Amino acid sequence: MTQVASIQLEIVGGEPKAERIERAAALVESLAGADLILLPEAWNVGYFDFDRYAAEAETLEEETVSRLGAAARAAGAWLLAGSIIERDGDRLFNTSVLLDRAGEVRATYRKIHLFGYGSLERRLLTRGGDVVVCDTELGGVGLATCYDLRFPELFRAMVDQGAELFLIASAWPYPRVEAWRVLNRARALENQAWLISANCVGATGPGFCGRSMVVDPWGTAVASAGDRSTILQAEIDVGAAAAARADFPALNDRVFEQEAMR
Repeated sequence: MTQVASIQLEIVGGEPKAERIERAAALVESLAGADLILLPEAWNVGYFDFDRYAAEAETLEEETVSRLGAAARAAGAWLLAGSIIERDGDRLFNTSVLLDRAGEVRATYRKIHLFGYGSLERRLLTRGGDVVVCDTELGGVGLATCYDLRFPELFRAMVDQGAELFLIASAWPYPRVEAWRVLNRARALENQAWLISANCVGATGPGFCGRSMVVDPWGTAVASAGDRSTILQAEIDVGAAAAARADFPALNDRVFEQEAMR
């Protein structure tokens, strides 16, 4: 069995970045014994703090990933370090980072679907173009970020690359809380895969809705959080994805297959 933990981090307005990084790292380190830990989207600067993006963007070798690599080593866990605003030359990306138990970067995913409704993300950032699935001893791990949940073809593409477990870093706001609940379960159910999400909480922007989830391959939320800062923990059997697909082989009945996303 695999012990998973989703850190539903509170985003406090005006909190210095260095303090927030240390707060998140301490929470990761407190979870020694977990196999897999998740953090939310753009947590180190705050998703809706758009004026901080350019000034506080980083490369993968700088403060956030370095400190969380040390935290992953201390916890002895795989860590989805949430997403950071990544600087690559003169371009910025919303980049999720997966670290292994030794704190080494094993996969990165640049958010493909940038959000433009009441958000400056599409104006400030460059969209990614690669579907990312990482082979781990926990199984095939697919990475997606927040708004990606609305696009089922991305998740199908991850399944075609061997994903058994989806990890979602998010900063989903309150006005669309019901969509969040439905989409977490739908993406797991239709792909017969585990889905673990880490969402923010806090009152910045329109406010984040929390409600991080662990959803099994039958679409059942086996663990879910409320709208306050918390650590959601669960024990899962990643092999249940293969078992579900063998027991009810709906994926074999697909008629319309999408080309691999570019």
